[in-house]
Amino acid sequence: MASLLSFSLPKAFVTRASSSITATDTASFPETLDEKFGRKGIAFFESADVPTVELTVRNGSSLKLQIPNGHVTSYKPKVYWKDNGFEEVLYTLPAKGTGAGSTNAKGGIGLVINELSEQNSKGSALKTSEWTVKDVDSDSIDALQVELGCSSETVEIIYVVSLYPLSMSTAVIVKNNGRKPIDLNTAILSHFKSKKRGGTGVQGLRGCSYCTHPPLSSPFEIMSSSEAMKSEDPGLFSFGWEPEKKQGIWSVQDVPITVLKHKLSRIYAAPPVERSKSFHASAPSKYEVIDQGRELFFRVIRMGFDEIYLSSPGSLSDKYRKDYFICTGPASMLVPVTVNPGEEWRGAQVIEHDNL
Repeated sequence: MASLLSFSLPKAFVTRASSSITATDTASFPETLDEKFGRKGIAFFESADVPTVELTVRNGSSLKLQIPNGHVTSYKPKVYWKDNGFEEVLYTLPAKGTGAGSTNAKGGIGLVINELSEQNSKGSALKTSEWTVKDVDSDSIDALQVELGCSSETVEIIYVVSLYPLSMSTAVIVKNNGRKPIDLNTAILSHFKSKKRGGTGVQGLRGCSYCTHPPLSSPFEIMSSSEAMKSEDPGLFSFGWEPEKKQGIWSVQDVPITVLKHKLSRIYAAPPVERSKSFHASAPSKYEVIDQGRELFFRVIRMGFDEIYLSSPGSLSDKYRKDYFICTGPASMLVPVTVNPGEEWRGAQVIEHDNL
């Protein structure tokens, strides 16, 4: 199993190599995986006909990961001392329908990797096989980890999802086995659930440069690029509201807390022209998502990525359900990641909390 040697993840542990099992190996897929990889705190099953693994640590915190597409659909940590003190962090819309007209679950946490080419400068999804389970590991039941892998003719990707009592992490390793460099637009995008539209915000981005920018297109998106960039009517009593600036115009965050009541779609980072300089102000390595309605906050830590993506749906959230959500996470969108032949690139996101 891939080691996260260069990342200081909580209680990171070196993992072992192992053969993989795909979702189509046998008709009794969950049972086969349980025989090979099952252990206390790690359970394989099918949910809505999708092979899934659930991780549960000693204090009851848990997450669910859909195996074929590497989609984290639930993260429910213990955030209160009471017996039933668990809260869902992620905003996930369930899959709809069956067969040809069905749609996959949306939201949650999704890894997006788009490859740029001379024919498509905006990038398209990297064509790979489905994710397969490579291995799992654990440190007692206070740290659990599952490794997925997929590949194409020239690229090998490892995706490691880990759970701890007060945090979870998602880490990706991309290896170029081809003869030419590859350029990637990539992000780990998390959809955070929030109780109140007016009580949702992020803290820790003050002084950082940002610009309006659409999200990367992905199978997990709730808002499409066009929806994210469409202007909205702020409605009555929206004192102090200002429309978002046009794409490509840079500003600096001048308030300590960004209130996410209205629609926005931004990248926080040093402008590309500044990054070639010896000294420049980069995006913060961590920031906090605030859910005032539930009196909770979650710290987001980026590793290996140079940018932060942040969006909120504003009034568009009314078309989904009563809870509000935002989408955020580490990204490399304005300046692609270049992986040379024989080299690898690593990126990661950690979500942690001190709510207890």
